[in-house]
Amino acid sequence: MMPPGERDLLLVVDVQNDFLPGGALAVPDGHAVIAPINRLAALFPHVVLTQDWHPPGHVSFASSHAGKSPFETVDLAYGPQVLWPDHCVEGSPGARFSSELHVDWAELVMRKGYHAHTDSYSAFLEADRNTRTGLDGYLRERGFEHLYLTGLATDYCVLWSALDARKAGFAVTVIEDAVRGIDIDGSVERAWATMREAGIERITIGAIGAIGGG
Repeated sequence: MMPPGERDLLLVVDVQNDFLPGGALAVPDGHAVIAPINRLAALFPHVVLTQDWHPPGHVSFASSHAGKSPFETVDLAYGPQVLWPDHCVEGSPGARFSSELHVDWAELVMRKGYHAHTDSYSAFLEADRNTRTGLDGYLRERGFEHLYLTGLATDYCVLWSALDARKAGFAVTVIEDAVRGIDIDGSVERAWATMREAGIERITIGAIGAIGGG
């Protein structure tokens, strides 16, 4: 492909301390996405970051449900909800972006998951599949057409964001060496299959213009 242009946007999903090694909900090998994302951010003319941002006692926390443990599932008003360790609590060190991530290129930080009774994996729609974050409107007003997704985690926030972006009519590409997954019972492979069926492209950094030497 040609180097990214004015209609292309790099979407960096949830590269926050709690999702990195030592964090409350660490993604295996999660730190490995940082250097590739920094390289990509230097190439893309437009970058948006998403940030998981939960109030204390959020409904997705296992600690909010008596007798429940992390990674169990409960039925909420909007459907099944995986329960997680307390993570990315607003204002906490765990919610901050990694200090190694070059965030100054970002034109927007889109926070999600801040409604106490609704989770939000996707950067576009909360888990009730009805409440919008406003990112779709922002991207359309800016005239973006093609989104390139990176970050954490492949099988949750990257997956849901990619699917919703595709449904919204954007061309979507996930850069596979700039994402990592949690991988619960094969969930990463299922995520890749689901994205492929939705028409989402999967490439490596080497396929992108100047980074790949092309």
